[in-house]
Amino acid sequence: MLSPRPLQRNAILARTSAPPVAAPIFRVFRPPSRQQLSRDFSTVPDLLLTLKTTFGYSTFRPLQREIIETSLAGRDVFALLPTGGGKSLCFQLPALHRTGLTVVVSPLIALMKDQVDQLQAAGVAATYLNSSLGVRESRSRLAGLHRGEWRILYAAPERLMLDNWQENLKAWNVTALAIDEAHCISEWGHDFRPEYRQLARLRTLLPDVPVMALTATATERVRADIVNHLKLREPATFVASFNRPNLAYRVTPKDEPLKQIVAFAKKREDESGIVYCATRATAERVAEALAGRGFSARPYHAGLTATERTENQELFLRDEVRIMCATIAFGMGINKPNVRWVIHHDLPKNIEGYYQETGRAGRDSLPSDCLLLFSGGDVAKQIHFIDEMTNEHERQVARAQLRQMVHYGESAGCRRAELLGYFGEQFPLDNCGACDNCLEPRETFDGTIPAQKFLSCVYRIRQAGRFGVGLNHIVEVLTGADTEKIRRWGHDRLSTYGIGAELSRPQWASVGRELMRLGFIVQSEGEFAVLELTEAGMEVLRQRTPVTLTKPMSAPVAKRAVKRIGEVECDEILFARLKTLRKKLADERRVPAYVVFGDATLRQMAREYPATETAMAGVFGMGEKKRAEFSAVFAAEIADYLRHNSRQSFNLT
Repeated sequence: MLSPRPLQRNAILARTSAPPVAAPIFRVFRPPSRQQLSRDFSTVPDLLLTLKTTFGYSTFRPLQREIIETSLAGRDVFALLPTGGGKSLCFQLPALHRTGLTVVVSPLIALMKDQVDQLQAAGVAATYLNSSLGVRESRSRLAGLHRGEWRILYAAPERLMLDNWQENLKAWNVTALAIDEAHCISEWGHDFRPEYRQLARLRTLLPDVPVMALTATATERVRADIVNHLKLREPATFVASFNRPNLAYRVTPKDEPLKQIVAFAKKREDESGIVYCATRATAERVAEALAGRGFSARPYHAGLTATERTENQELFLRDEVRIMCATIAFGMGINKPNVRWVIHHDLPKNIEGYYQETGRAGRDSLPSDCLLLFSGGDVAKQIHFIDEMTNEHERQVARAQLRQMVHYGESAGCRRAELLGYFGEQFPLDNCGACDNCLEPRETFDGTIPAQKFLSCVYRIRQAGRFGVGLNHIVEVLTGADTEKIRRWGHDRLSTYGIGAELSRPQWASVGRELMRLGFIVQSEGEFAVLELTEAGMEVLRQRTPVTLTKPMSAPVAKRAVKRIGEVECDEILFARLKTLRKKLADERRVPAYVVFGDATLRQMAREYPATETAMAGVFGMGEKKRAEFSAVFAAEIADYLRHNSRQSFNLT
């Protein structure tokens, strides 16, 4: 059986490796045995050499090598790796060890162009075909495919399904098929796209071609859907940890959000960030407010023209614009590795979407911040939208997802553990050291009396009417509200009516949700979600057991931590100079700056001062083509810097 290999196993060939981050914990489901593989692994080419010379990396990330070897052995593969976990390399590298063409199905034009730009910069013969190309350019690329000039082709699913493409695919010697963003095939996923369902026809068209399906977020149900609809044949399934150790998570009460965002961004003026908003109007308003205060910010949403969206996105990718204020329409096709922070101005609809959106920060493994502005008003808005849904099943799913999201926002527990738990993964530590609840644990108080009042109210209502009610109705009874339902059901005559005047309605709602988290009450599924006492809740009532509750969030946006997991200390002045040089070179080539080098590469240069081309050997992210093209100019910049500045010393541990 193939066992997971630790990152350190390839260190013998490395002078440097990836930026120092805590190694993620990961699990492998149904890994292939050597007997299952179609050939002896002694014949597998030197993958590590290709990794180093083409992509400039000294070690594989968790599961990458296992996935690549399995794919090269001819097996179907399902791979779930978190954003920033290196999914693309899993099909890009084996394409260089195959004789034919690898076809990559990608849902977004921006994503195709971005990945092809990066591959071509590394010396890989890759191209894409989509609606953004003119007729002449499309014909030129098609001719190149017929001549066998390309190793990797990116295309949208609907293009592959065109009738006249079937003969093309047969003629191009397709030897591998990769389905990127594979969760789009499932209606249970957070970004369902009907055109992805047609991809199963490729199995019939190319019956002997191994298929690889990749995604960053998928629950068990979505994983099963992907395997079923793509007709994967006994796929080797690889599931990495969902933990992103370089991301710091924080939730803070929403209070004048524009001021909160401005204060947050001021501490990060030279960094790229995304502000996610629930509506187009909010995205426009936040972008305008930030721009009015001197920040480089633009909006992105479906209400803009295609030209406006493309322009704003390109400016963001090229670091001309630092802040994108966007709806959830923005992000899936963005491979920008140096997004240093993500703010959620409004409460996301579900944890899966929240995880995906926060995952757009820190793709280069360097420390990044994720801030959620939490408001009870946002919860009420979401409930209102859900209540207006006409499909009962959709309402039930939306309510359940919202409850999970609210639980995350209000929880006093580790944010990281909460996120991982949603995906069925247990975080092994008691303190992650990189979320607000672990760094600044909230105060607790003796909540026995409020708990007794709330639980008693649930009990009395059930006892009086033989039916349960929802959270909002319990709160209204406790606070003595005068509503038609309360009068009709006689709840104004209960002993618990009006006994909770000392707390506001939002405070009582928060108490109720915490009692749910503590397991004293449960909320039923279905059209009418009612509260019921659990046996533990009944025991609290009978025995008057002391109950400890957590005080609501009240802390302001925290200052940035001095040092976090993944921090790479370096000469910040030199780093700034190298960023300026990188942007100049990128602008000349009309590509985003990270296509030249990522921040991790520049930070290593600003830490080790490689002032000659020879000294550039082994720098992270510098393959042979980039070394030939860029090492001299960057070495000259460093040498010039050292003529006027002394070297700094850094702790290398």
